[in-house]
Amino acid sequence: MSKTLAVDEKMYKFQIWDTAGQEKYRGLAPMYYRGAAAAIVVYDITSQASFSKVRDWIRELRQHGPENIVISVAGNKCDLEDLREIPVRIAAEYAEEVGAVFTETSAKTAANIKELFIAISKKLPPEVLVPGYGTDTINLRNQKEKKKRGRCC
Repeated sequence: MSKTLAVDEKMYKFQIWDTAGQEKYRGLAPMYYRGAAAAIVVYDITSQASFSKVRDWIRELRQHGPENIVISVAGNKCDLEDLREIPVRIAAEYAEEVGAVFTETSAKTAANIKELFIAISKKLPPEVLVPGYGTDTINLRNQKEKKKRGRCC
């Protein structure tokens, strides 16, 4: 999916790819984040096991992802406060330790989703942006667009 967002009088268009985080799809993950400008590592605030996997994903992104990738750690299901297993302080400290943007969100209520994308936009390095018609588009593959030569192939 894609999402367009205005931040500091600039428009950003995000192309969003969801790898689902499921173990059976783990082998496909590198093709999604190779060349990506940003990655959001999501965990479930009601699951210690989910949070434990965040370290592995961030380690993999640091080893195999682009050097200047903006990483965000997002604790999902903040609408389920009464079932919380991961204290905000612990997750926020970890995110700070690895230099990641941190927020807690809710896919159900859309809480803090826009704020997450705003925070990521503000950390994107200028070299991943492709100027367009009043819109900065995030170049997920970090490659310059090739000019067509009038041939089909």
